[in-house]
Amino acid sequence: MKKFTLLLLVLIWIADLLAQGTNLPLGNPAYHILDRLEIKSGIEQPFHSSLKYYTRGAATRFALMLDTATNVNLTDLDQADLQYLFRDNNEWLVPNKFYTTLAARREKTEGQETLTQIEAALTDPRYERSEKPILKYFYRTPANLLEVNDKYFYMRVNPILNFKVNNSNEDANPLFFNQRGVELRAGVDDRVYFYFNILETQARFPQYVNERVNRDKAIPGNGLYKNFDPSLFGEGQAYDFLNGQGYVGFNITRHIGGQFGYGRNFIGNGYRSLLLSDFSNNYLYFKLNWNVWRFHYQNLFTELTLQSSNQIPDGVLVPKKYMATHHLSFDVTDNFNMGLFETVIFSRNNGFELQYLNPIILYRTIEQAFGSPDNVLIGIDAKWNLFRRVQLYGQLMMDEFKFNELFVERNGWWANKWGIQAGAKYINALGIDHLDLQAELNIVRPYTYTHSDSLANYTHYNQPLAHPLGANFREMLFLARYQPIHKLTFEARVINAHVGEDAAGTNWGNNILLPNRNRFQEYGNEIGQGVAADISIIGLDVSYQLWHNIFLDVSYFRRNKDSEDPKFSNSVNYFGGGLRMNIGRQRWDF
Repeated sequence: MKKFTLLLLVLIWIADLLAQGTNLPLGNPAYHILDRLEIKSGIEQPFHSSLKYYTRGAATRFALMLDTATNVNLTDLDQADLQYLFRDNNEWLVPNKFYTTLAARREKTEGQETLTQIEAALTDPRYERSEKPILKYFYRTPANLLEVNDKYFYMRVNPILNFKVNNSNEDANPLFFNQRGVELRAGVDDRVYFYFNILETQARFPQYVNERVNRDKAIPGNGLYKNFDPSLFGEGQAYDFLNGQGYVGFNITRHIGGQFGYGRNFIGNGYRSLLLSDFSNNYLYFKLNWNVWRFHYQNLFTELTLQSSNQIPDGVLVPKKYMATHHLSFDVTDNFNMGLFETVIFSRNNGFELQYLNPIILYRTIEQAFGSPDNVLIGIDAKWNLFRRVQLYGQLMMDEFKFNELFVERNGWWANKWGIQAGAKYINALGIDHLDLQAELNIVRPYTYTHSDSLANYTHYNQPLAHPLGANFREMLFLARYQPIHKLTFEARVINAHVGEDAAGTNWGNNILLPNRNRFQEYGNEIGQGVAADISIIGLDVSYQLWHNIFLDVSYFRRNKDSEDPKFSNSVNYFGGGLRMNIGRQRWDF
């Protein structure tokens, strides 16, 4: 690990650093805006949508391209979407002619003076200023509580608030989610960029979420927690937890950038990902991005935890494990993209295999070369934009298989472990502006993502690194989003899943925290085996944007689980609302 840290420091200090922007937080409305405008415009975007996060600079560059395009028919709602992007990323309002994804310096068209990124942004007519700042210093622009704009330095500081209360049929006491925090992003010399947020949360969840927390000793998407009894919202089980993200971004060359931090990542174009999702807790990572021609190649080296810290006595370090991942994304044409994915989870305690630091070799060759017991997963993903209305996308993930067992004998061998995703998006459905529909199918075989020991399973902090349901399921989901006016948004989702769960003392391949060496049977394995259960979810969310990134929310949620074992069955529905500022929705769709 010392050698790994030394390598990171060397890369940072010897590099000829150029500019790289901070990331758009996952859940930010910009992701949907950019997705639909890419489909509608047919213009090749300066980012690869399967690799999330997007940088704020790349998102703004695409918005500038669209704003000046002569062959794209943008409606009033589209123009309002672009204005949202310009407000939210105003430090990147650099004229498109001089802008590159990883560098933001430009020469004036008249004269020889060199302008820095922030100076150029401030002179752009799209840079919007508030008519009445608060106390002259706060909200001088609509998007940011506090802005600092210096020739070689900028900073944006914003509060985070997510408060909601729901009445549930399960309990007389209300469900609630009370989250407060702050975020900061900054850039120095157009070359080095920083991001930081911290979130303090108290929450009471539905019973099915409590059951998941009790099983895994982890709150989905979060780390250490403690139980507390909230006096304001009655008695009953509730949680208090603290979490945060932070990273520093830099560039090695104009086309090779790096990022070192603590957070999460997502690979894919769907609502779910079978390759890498953001469902688990944050983790330490070092990321390399190579952007050349039509390629975006990403390396991700991460330090994960074997267990939840809630399972470890105070004062004892949580056991570590490591993962190396790479993904090659290639724009075959302007509207068709394919990606290749490979990841390895090291099957060893607190040890990083330095051979996996090779950024371009296939991990499988390394694993075989020194007889490693590591867990290697491979996959492909693709998307295809059609008719400026439709996007088709999908993923195929292979954990382990034998050709003869999978395609010839077909006897349900346990180690034929794979997952598949197929989906479609339809924007401006039925000719209605900003009515966007999406359908997605996810299928994962039993024992997928598992290994012979729990150390090398595809998890972090007792949480899946891919799909929330783990393995051994079929899932179909439908999403609809309608925006009749810029400030008002309706979102609906219907999710149905057929899952085969593990009864006490058995392993049918659903819980990926369990080692697969204690599997129930060698052959005859099929999706949904074990204790069969059907899960149905219906959700409706209505949001009204009171001010930039300040939303008034109303929501309805219903989840029903019908299991062969009655003690696993449950049903919950709740209705409520709240206020949200500078953060995306928190959903528990599993």
